Amino acid sequence: MRYLYNFGQYCLLIARSFAKSPKPAIVRELIVREIDKLGIGSLFIVCVISFFMGAVIAIQMAAQIETPLIPMYTVGFGTRETIILEFSPTVIALILAGKVGSNVTSEIGTMRVTEQIDALEIMGVNSANYLILPKIIASVLIIPVLTIISIVLGIFGGYVACTTTGLLDATTYVYGITLDFKTFHLVYALIKSFVFAFIITSISAYRGYYVNGGSQEVGKASTQAVVNSSISILLWNFILTRLLLL
Repeated sequence: MRYLYNFGQYCLLIARSFAKSPKPAIVRELIVREIDKLGIGSLFIVCVISFFMGAVIAIQMAAQIETPLIPMYTVGFGTRETIILEFSPTVIALILAGKVGSNVTSEIGTMRVTEQIDALEIMGVNSANYLILPKIIASVLIIPVLTIISIVLGIFGGYVACTTTGLLDATTYVYGITLDFKTFHLVYALIKSFVFAFIITSISAYRGYYVNGGSQEVGKASTQAVVNSSISILLWNFILTRLLLL
């Protein structure tokens, strides 16, 4: 019953977040601020992880090819498919659930325990809309962009790894990453990133909004937000894969 209560409370909070918006100029300013804080602030870690993971994926694939019956361009093909279909949209979302999610929960949770949210409500401001909606919109806008950057850097990391180590020549790798490319796979990755962005921000905001107690409870809420977001991402990853690819 506790899970049903939390789910119902979560749905009501999200509904409040999309109602009674303040002036559009204020919303735009908040969205831009959140894009910088949630998205641009995560760019470096996304770039580093994507580049080296792409390199590792390519090296591991090249190391597994032990028979001449399998063409070496399979390395480029497999690296591209792995990065586009799973690594960039899902693994990067799990990483952002830890970085972005904990940040959102701690920020809103701190405002709750210091009674800043209560002050907004007293002034007649829809606190859920003012605090949560800009974060949701910002994450839905910027996380798909981070996913595209991750895809590009992941494939490039595989290229660098293969050509610098001598495992594969550049022409063969490029042929592999262009072989039988399906545009829908990129659309599929972006759809997943949109859904995951909403999940990360909304669940983290919910956990922070309903914190009770002091700073210790804020820390516990941040941990819960990361765990809940990660489990939801994995669940929806399965659902979306089943719906879109099969």
